[in-house]
Amino acid sequence: MELASTLSLEMFGKPFLLEKRIRLLHAIEEHGSISKAAKVVPMSYKSAWEAVDAMNALSPEPIVHRETGGKEGGGTVLTAYGRRLLEHYALLEEEHSRFISRLASLVEGEEGTFGTIERFSLQLSARNQIQAVVTQVRHSGVNAAVTLKLKGGQQVVSHITAEAVEDLQIEAGSRVVAICKSSNVCVVQPGVEKENLLEGVVTTFEQDTEHIKLAVDIGRHDTLISVSPKTPNTVVLKKGQSVRLGIRPRDIMIGR
Repeated sequence: MELASTLSLEMFGKPFLLEKRIRLLHAIEEHGSISKAAKVVPMSYKSAWEAVDAMNALSPEPIVHRETGGKEGGGTVLTAYGRRLLEHYALLEEEHSRFISRLASLVEGEEGTFGTIERFSLQLSARNQIQAVVTQVRHSGVNAAVTLKLKGGQQVVSHITAEAVEDLQIEAGSRVVAICKSSNVCVVQPGVEKENLLEGVVTTFEQDTEHIKLAVDIGRHDTLISVSPKTPNTVVLKKGQSVRLGIRPRDIMIGR
């Protein structure tokens, strides 16, 4: 049996730096272009941007910055924080390799038992996973209302059980991840008020025969994905347009 393992890092219990994402960051640093970097990895242009958005959303500081304008129309670069991240990952990878080598020497001759050990990982299908800070916890019987402040300064409220608050040890100042499905994020028309309203700018717009998919920048590299049925009000949306998004408090889960 040959013992092998790849190094991946999690933040708030969510996959953050995976081997493929590290290759993508190195390629961005080398080529200064998300399209060229995606071909090197390889992965699709869309998947590359989704990976970048996920890393920026979970990171306390932006890792990748998209430049506009200039002689060649701009490009994509790593921030100073992103470059430090790669340096520190390289150091961790060296230690990880040494650990695996030592571990392999311990299991030699025990293939019958160690051969059955497998590594499992759980990832959520929910597209929206954004870092937040708890500013308030209000208990009401078996339930609780948790107020979350996003990196851009906007706030949302999540309704979860009091038991979940206790199990996750959630209190004011806790860093958590706000999680919600894209189908639970809807476009709210002007004049309509909801408890959780987030303002942002449309960065991508896609549609099929029945649905509209939006990626909306809500500030500080936080992006929300909304997938909803076509309506007369949503089909006129376009890239660069300001929108308001609404999420019901019961549709926001909290991870830690």
